[in-house]
Amino acid sequence: MASRGRRGGASACEDELRRDERAEQPAPAPPPPVDYGVFMQGLVQAMQTQAHTQAALQAQVEAQAQAPAQDHGGPPIMERFKRMTPPSFKRESDPLMA
Repeated sequence: MASRGRRGGASACEDELRRDERAEQPAPAPPPPVDYGVFMQGLVQAMQTQAHTQAALQAQVEAQAQAPAQDHGGPPIMERFKRMTPPSFKRESDPLMA
């Protein structure tokens, strides 16, 4: 049969001691009042910083889109790959052969 005792072996006396310890602890201090003027100034500054960053990133993206691709004087990658004559797939049904 299942026992009717408490799990973990804690007694009622221990529970009372814990409640007493919690009652003796002082209540936490309330948070300081919020200065909404300072809060709003910080918020406006953060939004201005974000707008500046976004504009800078947009300008960078546009500059990259307008710049021609740099040609290093060599053949394109696909041409170099084809010159190496890699083996081609011949529709093999055997995975090892493919």
